[in-house]
Amino acid sequence: MHSFPARTANFQYRARIHPALVSFVDEVCATLARLCAYLMALALMAICGIALWQHLPDITAMEPPPKAWSPAGRTAPAFAVSQFIFPDKTETYEALRHPEGGRKDVFRWSGTGGAPVAELEIYRPGDEFDQVGSAAGYLAARLDPAGVRELEAAGVIDSKFGAVTLFRRIGGSEAAHACLRFFKHVDEPKFRLSGWSCLGEDVPARRAEIGCMLNRLMLLTAGNDTKLAELFARTELRRSDCVSGAPPLSADWVTRADNPRLRGAL
Repeated sequence: MHSFPARTANFQYRARIHPALVSFVDEVCATLARLCAYLMALALMAICGIALWQHLPDITAMEPPPKAWSPAGRTAPAFAVSQFIFPDKTETYEALRHPEGGRKDVFRWSGTGGAPVAELEIYRPGDEFDQVGSAAGYLAARLDPAGVRELEAAGVIDSKFGAVTLFRRIGGSEAAHACLRFFKHVDEPKFRLSGWSCLGEDVPARRAEIGCMLNRLMLLTAGNDTKLAELFARTELRRSDCVSGAPPLSADWVTRADNPRLRGAL
């Protein structure tokens, strides 16, 4: 026969244990719920990231392409170069326009077999004004787009536009037979002449060819650019006759030398 005091003690013990167990279980369940919510949030973020990554090429393709130069179409030539200086060469002319207003007129001459021998670019900037950095770097990139080679100063020549800076490749004995590059920037109006020439048997002849090319550059139409028309009107007063392949008669101690020592490196 069981005693009542024993049953009462057992019931009181269970009553003291039960709330503690319930609290522990509730705490475990709450922790598991928070952990599951955290993992689900991470999974959702991963799914969104993967979806954005998969659609990234489509978003990139929808972005507008950068503004670039394009052919001017049937635009009438604005410049011309006398054919008498290159009588046996084939000439091509191309006009390029920039969406922000700039224009480039490019002359190219080729010899037997279509090999390029000279190029002249007339650049009139718009709002996109092309910052070339250095003249040597710009000219090197134009003639050697695949592998730019360094250039060194090759003196200056006189032209109806004033003194024009010349450059050539750095290469020891190679430099004496390399094509010459030229660069001339006019501040007012903003106007740039640049290009290269491989014409001529030696350095003096190549210098003379470039001088004749620039002296025979003519303006056909300036449109509404009155400053450009005034510039060419003034330069025509300075234009001198030249014979292709011969040094200019007006050469002095500065423009006659390949790289005058008294002036130092340009």
